[in-house]
Amino acid sequence: MHTLVSVIHVFACILLVLVVLVQSGKGAEISTSLSGSSQTVFGSSGGANFFTRFTSGTAAVFMVTSVVLTLMGSQGRKSLFEGSATASVPAQGASPSPSASPSSAVSPSAVKK
Repeated sequence: MHTLVSVIHVFACILLVLVVLVQSGKGAEISTSLSGSSQTVFGSSGGANFFTRFTSGTAAVFMVTSVVLTLMGSQGRKSLFEGSATASVPAQGASPSPSASPSSAVSPSAVKK
């Protein structure tokens, strides 16, 4: 189920990007660069309505799949901070061990030759 929703989500992402790029805007849009004029395919105003509705539908699919993937991913898991907070705090009676003992440290005079 998770794989199916992921595939639909990726497809919706790519489709949403393409549909937004094809829509006509105030400046230079990709739809006129590719075909010369988008009005010949969808009529004089039919393209704007079609792309607006298609973008809304694709955005709705994108949002629904995002929420579903979030809910599916969070089932059975707790916060990352709940498990790590107790593991990283040392016990009150324990003293921290030094990382290197003084006898194993190299003295500056031993480095010079």
